[in-house]
Amino acid sequence: MHLRRMSIVAMLFLMAAIPLLLGGCNVMDQLGFRSKEVFAEPADHVDERLVAGNTAFGFNIFRALCEKDPGENIFISPASISMALAMTANGASGETFEAMMEALQLQGMDLAGINRAFADLKTILQNPDPEVELAVANSLWSRLGLSFNEDFLQRNRDYFDAEIRELDFNLPESVQAINDWVKKQTRGKIAGIVEGPIDPLTVMFLINAIYFHGSWSNEFNPNMTREIPFELPEGKKKEHPVMLREGSYRYFRGKGFEAVSIPYGKNRRISMDVYLPARESSLEDFFEKLTPDNWAAWQLSFKEMEGEIGLPRFRFEYETSLKETLEKLGMEIAFDPQRADFSGMRSVPPELYISEVKHKTYIDVNEKGTEAAAVTSVEMRVTSFQPENERFSMIADRPFFFTITDNKTGAILFLGSVNEP
Repeated sequence: MHLRRMSIVAMLFLMAAIPLLLGGCNVMDQLGFRSKEVFAEPADHVDERLVAGNTAFGFNIFRALCEKDPGENIFISPASISMALAMTANGASGETFEAMMEALQLQGMDLAGINRAFADLKTILQNPDPEVELAVANSLWSRLGLSFNEDFLQRNRDYFDAEIRELDFNLPESVQAINDWVKKQTRGKIAGIVEGPIDPLTVMFLINAIYFHGSWSNEFNPNMTREIPFELPEGKKKEHPVMLREGSYRYFRGKGFEAVSIPYGKNRRISMDVYLPARESSLEDFFEKLTPDNWAAWQLSFKEMEGEIGLPRFRFEYETSLKETLEKLGMEIAFDPQRADFSGMRSVPPELYISEVKHKTYIDVNEKGTEAAAVTSVEMRVTSFQPENERFSMIADRPFFFTITDNKTGAILFLGSVNEP
């Protein structure tokens, strides 16, 4: 289903949640993943700079993807993308770190502050409502035998609660192990993010997964759902199921659009905010207004009001590479094998760089509520690679030949053979 008007509905589901979302003998059993039944106490508050930065970053990413895929349904998780990149930034240094902060709109925050803010948000995310499931999981997968700086790994454990595992990337089972983790964390909605075989120069995957399942505070009655003509971007119309409901909702009318907030769960902490351009306007016109400053003003403009809402049922998946988009947002250096500086991850040489950032999402909106999932994978490569755990054994216990060579010029100074020492 490629309904451009629907893309804003999908995107705004996440945007409404940005302050919160930022805010075998099975292979997985063998890897020893721990159960996460006990959650840390929620933080009292979250650094507002992180929330504002991620909002701006989300709008920038979305706008760039709209230009890249015009007319397509688009659904992203800025929370997932920013968290995966923040984990990666813990290994960045110098100009590379500054470029990543600029792209993430987190200029002015130091690494320690960013890590603390993400850690606070993660505690607030856990169990937001008895009728809402919201889960965030992080993991780092490194090539077996290749060491990384312990402080880099420890920061990702401490602040992002990241699972850290070594795998033999030469084995096909490693791809399955990573994708099984992705499938588990997204409750089966996203089957995987890594494709095999893994490149011989790939040394690490940093992965974030977010899963959301929320029931509407007031469910739509399926008997009220009607087939209604839906106007497509090119002017054509198609019959499509639209869920209808009357009640009291937070609503406001802006210049060239109207908006309604549809809450989830008992405490209504999370909601889907739907922004509908006026019939004489368009999504393109609305996107021009979609700025962080306008967004902040809009959030204060909603007022409780009686009315009728109609929301199309929809379900789709979205997948994209974010490399080109992030480069345009100022992160070119992080993808440049010759210029990237990830010396905080491990000592160089060989040089580390980001080879790919992949993003996958899923959303299903129906009468009962919404189910959504997102996964972001940051793939790290090296310019050359010699496995640290490779060893050899050579015992000169038989006749041998030898040379004494000037390695600067290549001249052989002496050569000979030994048949009997």
